[in-house]
Amino acid sequence: MNAMHVIGVDTGGTFTDCLCHDGLGFRAHKLLSTPQDPSHAVIEGVHVLASDGVRHIRHGSTVATNALLERRGGPAALIVNAGFEDLLAIGRQARQRLYDLFYRHEPPCIAPAHCFGLPGRLDTQGRELQPLDEAALTRVAAAVQAAGVQAVAVCLLYSFVNPAHELRVAEVLVPLGLPVSLSHRILGEFREYERASATAVNAYVAPKMRRYLTNIEAGLASGDSLRVMQSNGGAITAATARQEPVRTILSGPAGGVVAAWKVGRAAGFDRLLTFDMGGTSTDVSLLHGGLSMTTQTHIAGLPVRIPMLDIHTVGAGGGSIARLDAGGALRVGPESAGADPGPVCYGKGEAMTVTDANCLLGRLLPDYFLGGRMRLDRDRIRPVCEALAAQAGISPLELAEGVLTVANAAMERALRVISVERGHDPQECTLFCFGGAGGLHAAFLAQTLGVPRVLVPQHPGLFSALGMLLADVLKDYSRTVMQPLTADTAAGLAEAFAPLEGRAREELQAEGVEESAMLLERTLDMRYVGQSFELDVVWPDATPDAEPGETSDADTLAAAFHARHAAAYGAAFADRPVEIVTLRLRARGLLPQPAMPPAPLVGETPPAAALLATRPAVFDGREYATAVWQREALQPGNRLPGPAIVVEYSATTVVPPQWQACVDGLGNLLLTLSAEDA
Repeated sequence: MNAMHVIGVDTGGTFTDCLCHDGLGFRAHKLLSTPQDPSHAVIEGVHVLASDGVRHIRHGSTVATNALLERRGGPAALIVNAGFEDLLAIGRQARQRLYDLFYRHEPPCIAPAHCFGLPGRLDTQGRELQPLDEAALTRVAAAVQAAGVQAVAVCLLYSFVNPAHELRVAEVLVPLGLPVSLSHRILGEFREYERASATAVNAYVAPKMRRYLTNIEAGLASGDSLRVMQSNGGAITAATARQEPVRTILSGPAGGVVAAWKVGRAAGFDRLLTFDMGGTSTDVSLLHGGLSMTTQTHIAGLPVRIPMLDIHTVGAGGGSIARLDAGGALRVGPESAGADPGPVCYGKGEAMTVTDANCLLGRLLPDYFLGGRMRLDRDRIRPVCEALAAQAGISPLELAEGVLTVANAAMERALRVISVERGHDPQECTLFCFGGAGGLHAAFLAQTLGVPRVLVPQHPGLFSALGMLLADVLKDYSRTVMQPLTADTAAGLAEAFAPLEGRAREELQAEGVEESAMLLERTLDMRYVGQSFELDVVWPDATPDAEPGETSDADTLAAAFHARHAAAYGAAFADRPVEIVTLRLRARGLLPQPAMPPAPLVGETPPAAALLATRPAVFDGREYATAVWQREALQPGNRLPGPAIVVEYSATTVVPPQWQACVDGLGNLLLTLSAEDA
């Protein structure tokens, strides 16, 4: 009987991370990404970990993200109501840099020449004011074909109330053989520009995502299955990802956040600052009793109102390039050496990076990188560092520490954005660190922010891939209703949710989820009448004596909204009328997940075999004799005084002087200041 392998694959700018669970334990493989065709590294990693048997692959992809960031998606067309052809170009009046006199909006991802108007109109209730012009529709279809585009987006007024016109347009476009994105399916909400933008982005990245997924599936066996991670923290089939690739924009980072929440909660911490530092960028998120979601995201300057995890990204990673600006100040990133040519110590790069600085300071050890499978060339760094140091007028070691200080400052600002600037005290949180480079910097960031502890999970350099293994099927639905909150509207909410719930059950079943494994979670976007923006309110629990499925009354919903408003803005206005703007439904399909039971603590003294060597490392301009520990040989309960370096296959963790590390029952490393320095 063939074994079953569940494989999580996360493709990053520098490395592709693969983690396999076969019922007996985890096996890992990390390899350089293949930017020319990312599918090559994915297929190679899968075959290395499981050359036979049944393979279920859960994949976090950067293809949609990079296509949008680099503006290398497929040429697409947009069909709108006549008179709205300039919708994407006009956008909103808001400026992201208010005082920049030379500010220009990012150009839309669909060229104005490929935006076509179509006569026909619905009113706000979805009633037909003007029939769809069939002759004009035929001409528009011919114009789309002549334009040579690879995908089509359709966004018609009030289609979220009545999709009949959009469905007719899609029917006429079928003979063209192009992927068609319909706005009422991508984002069934009001606000025309944001709905059009999300639909346009979906069409723009669809051709690349289709080719990419097709290439992966061509390298798999017929019995294998492929799911793709979404930005909301759930997985979908490859077929769904082909149709709605906009939902995978933050695919990779979402996997790490999901895993951080599940592992952090199992370790006893429910207030987490997640810190995911890879080769190209650093992603941070705040988890305060649950996953943080948002629908207010901008990617490459374009609004993408698809529900996704609230993740803040900065261009600071292990491959971030150091340079001196015109004024002689040291800058680090956002430019990255990536996988090719990579940092200097990888053997091909010519520009000093954060990884090179860590290696030169003795914090990243050449002979233990990737378990010794990829040896770093420290000697190549010296002349590059000396040349840059000479320009700056400082010593090479001062430059190397300066590079880390500048990089840490960028990451510290990102962590403050998601904590202090949102009213949360970092000192009440645990810094949950992962990513291939995260453990090299986490303790220094924690000390600066006043965070009392750092948690480094097992397989930190493969942690986003672990998140793929721990993800459930997750689908989000929404419907704008725009109703005042009254006793009648509150009583009718269950009926209003029914179409969304029916669609959710149908699509979860198509994803292979059994009825017993389906969970449906309701939320509502609400606001005071006259406000321009909404707050999400969780559907209140029924009262103890309520019948199952009984709707919450208006007073209960109003009280929940007032409390939510007070928490967000510090004030609530109980005498003001409230309205329900949008219904939201999150449909969760529970998938089998690997078990991670805790092990008993065995003692504070590490086994002798865990100590690999003692090496010199530089901290604050001083060289320390630093113990090097093999993480896989450490046991639950072991304590390691700093300075220390903990090496493992996927990452390196630095325990600075005055810090200590201990191993918990789940195999996590918990870093804290030593008692006398706390």
